[in-house]
Amino acid sequence: MRKMLLAALSRVLQGPAAAAAAGRTGAVSEASRVVVASRNYADFASEATFEIKKCDLHRLEEGPSTTAVMTREEGLHYYKTMQTIRRMELKSDQLYKQKIIRGFCHLYDGQEACCVGLEVAIKPTDHVITAYRAHGFTYARGVPVREILAELTGRKGGCVKGKGGSMHMYTKNFYGGNGIVGAQVPLGAGIALACKYFGKNEVCFTLYGDGAANQGQIFETYNMAALWKLPCVFICENNRYGMGTSVERAAASTDYYKRGDFIPGLRVDGMDILCVREATKFAADYCRSGKGPILMELQTYRYHGHSMSDPGISYRTREEIQEVRSKSDPITLLKDRMVNNNLASIEELKEIDVAVRKEIEEAAQFATTDPEPPLEELGNHIYFNEPPFEVRGPNQWIRYKSVS
Repeated sequence: MRKMLLAALSRVLQGPAAAAAAGRTGAVSEASRVVVASRNYADFASEATFEIKKCDLHRLEEGPSTTAVMTREEGLHYYKTMQTIRRMELKSDQLYKQKIIRGFCHLYDGQEACCVGLEVAIKPTDHVITAYRAHGFTYARGVPVREILAELTGRKGGCVKGKGGSMHMYTKNFYGGNGIVGAQVPLGAGIALACKYFGKNEVCFTLYGDGAANQGQIFETYNMAALWKLPCVFICENNRYGMGTSVERAAASTDYYKRGDFIPGLRVDGMDILCVREATKFAADYCRSGKGPILMELQTYRYHGHSMSDPGISYRTREEIQEVRSKSDPITLLKDRMVNNNLASIEELKEIDVAVRKEIEEAAQFATTDPEPPLEELGNHIYFNEPPFEVRGPNQWIRYKSVS
């Protein structure tokens, strides 16, 4: 058996000449399959330890660890999840340009390490609320791709039954998806207040962007959260541009992790999933210990424009985008770490890529063929667990029945 494998490997390395000598069509591809199939789980390392970038600290004596252990299973899970989000967003881009998805649509590709790194560091019972760039968090919190794409296309099988669209997706312990800039931050503090009031050892992770970071309501929320020692992690996803305005032009101070003043903060490499994971664990432990809120700034980057109506190259160059892709892409960084540390093979990761593409295509097929919700359901689900009542339509003669 060993001689057969060595002979097959030799033919692969020698290329077309060896294939011709083999005397049959497809000898190279067949040999490749034999070699790949012969590599079992015992050939891979079970885990590896990585040095990660140190976080900048504000009002903290110590920060997250600068080393991170990642198992093979964790790495494969992280890779598949981030790759799924990337492909889902690219498919959303395609469906939007085909005018199948309409209205506002803010894509998350480039920032995958933020939502995945956060989710793998917290408990399912913890709470997450974010702004309108929410597709990645929706998937990370457990909503299937087909339900996300169906929501984007306004279909009955969407996660909000086709009535929420891109900016308003929800699931258990995930509160959206909020369209008003910065408005989710006070709501996040309210969720944290509920956690404390009911004596639950839970934390609310409240996300907003650098564009929202200058709003007054955010500073009011900082103050209340600090006074009441709420278990709230405020997270600024700094992707360097608020719509089309760079952070340097919009903010007198771009040290967003220091904006809490009296609230401790840390600045994190948001393009490295392990950095995000370790920082999130640190922040969650800080809140669970009863010390009150903490602030995180995730330095990240979006590849698309602010929304689908923004080409994204009028205020930044194509070269800038390409440089980030080539040097800091979160998926490529994880892939290189896994391959270089023998946690996975390139062939195995390619198989995951193929499976993800297939899943996305099937989800897109569902999202374009599932029926739209009937008009009579327009008034449903306004309240939870309430008797049915009537809702006025566009004028006083049109009424809809609302069912919880």
